[in-house]
Amino acid sequence: MSKGLPKRSEDYSLWYNELVKRADLAENSAVRGCMVIKPYGFSIWEKMQAELDRMFKKTGHSNAYFPLFIPKSYLSKEASHVEGFAKECAVVTHYRLKADPSGKGVIVDPEAALEEELIVRPTSETVIWSTYKNWVQSYRDLPLLINQWANVVRWEMRTRLFLRTSEFLWQEGHTAHETKKEAEEETLRMLNVYAEFAENFMALPVIKGIKSESEKFAGAEATYCIEGMMQDGKALQAGTSHFLGQNFAKAFDVKFATREGGLEHVWGTSWGVSTRLMGALIMAHSDDQGLVLPPKLAPIQVVIVPIFKREEELEAIRVKAGEIMESLEELGISVKFDDRDTHKPGWKFAEYELKGVPLRLGIGPRDLENQTVEMARRDTLTKSVVNLEQENLPTLIRETLADIQENIYRKAHTFTLEKTTKADTWEEFINVLESKGGFVSAHWDGTAETEERIKEQTKATIRCIPLDQVPEQGKCIFSGNPSEGRVLFARAY
Repeated sequence: MSKGLPKRSEDYSLWYNELVKRADLAENSAVRGCMVIKPYGFSIWEKMQAELDRMFKKTGHSNAYFPLFIPKSYLSKEASHVEGFAKECAVVTHYRLKADPSGKGVIVDPEAALEEELIVRPTSETVIWSTYKNWVQSYRDLPLLINQWANVVRWEMRTRLFLRTSEFLWQEGHTAHETKKEAEEETLRMLNVYAEFAENFMALPVIKGIKSESEKFAGAEATYCIEGMMQDGKALQAGTSHFLGQNFAKAFDVKFATREGGLEHVWGTSWGVSTRLMGALIMAHSDDQGLVLPPKLAPIQVVIVPIFKREEELEAIRVKAGEIMESLEELGISVKFDDRDTHKPGWKFAEYELKGVPLRLGIGPRDLENQTVEMARRDTLTKSVVNLEQENLPTLIRETLADIQENIYRKAHTFTLEKTTKADTWEEFINVLESKGGFVSAHWDGTAETEERIKEQTKATIRCIPLDQVPEQGKCIFSGNPSEGRVLFARAY
């Protein structure tokens, strides 16, 4: 392997960027601000996608697909929506190129201007709600529970692989309901789906909460979120679920005949997670040796590395490895046998540590004689020798993978608790941000002006008002005005 990774403690940003590249997850593309997701990285995203898709369908949602291009006039129909996204939109103005008369390549054909300019979707509320107008006539057509897997474009000035790119992959759910109550229940249901996925599959503990008025989605009545804590003490918004009220239904005149014979606008929601989850996965668990992947999302859960000098030794090991692989695959465990003769075992060990493979088995000639294998855990970097005559190896591996998944979550949960601090004064607030980082639980007077001034002076934002917040009378740390309860502040990605 090449020289080791930069130390997290010395340069977290450099460590992250180098890890993404060296672990073969992604790289920068020829298009500024965009990325190439490499096969190993995409295989992790596919596992995320498959599990989320299963959870969406279990809750009654169906997949559809809507156009990449949105007429510019659509975006202006919901005032706060266009205001929120206008600065990030990529605009298509022409539909044809032609040869440059000077002979230097091609130019835009000035005679091929579009009658109406098109927006490359930054999100799909407008084009979807314009479609829903044709799909909804009666209460019998409701609810509409639709999800799409797609790419979107938001023209970012400062980008970072997975965390913030001009183009990214995501899913976006868009639902229409008969009543306000149903829409609100859907908003919270999907927030809970995201939280369950983050905690049970990503091993990422999250705080469920509601965004402040200033931080909510453009066009929503309320935005709910899950927030995770990264190892450098910064928060990361891992998913959002929006109660849209009737805003988009009114903008696109989506009405339905009620049970009582009247005519009303439907109630809407939207919700989404993106390839930003990949960034969260990396930053929440990985170490100076490389990725640490929860087994439930690892493309390779177990790797078998043969230790041999002669071809006949490899053949004997291959037979034993084949038996192990077959028994593991019967349990649904993904396993790889790396019999390449182009790299030594030590190089392979380092490679699989870098790529975060949860469990590594080493088998050499002596192991065959003694009926043993060496088992190495990625989460703890510990090794043990397993006697095959005394242990049921497939069962042991299944139990060990479950323990690794739990241990990774437990470690992240403990870290999140350690990085959550109460502050009752401005001085305490500043001290926590500068010396410790993490979530700061503090009183806020509820005004956008105070929120903005705190952000300007500290770069900390209100990540959310926790859903499990306990009412507590207090004084705002900044203004000293009365407060009804604590909110969570943090510096964030």
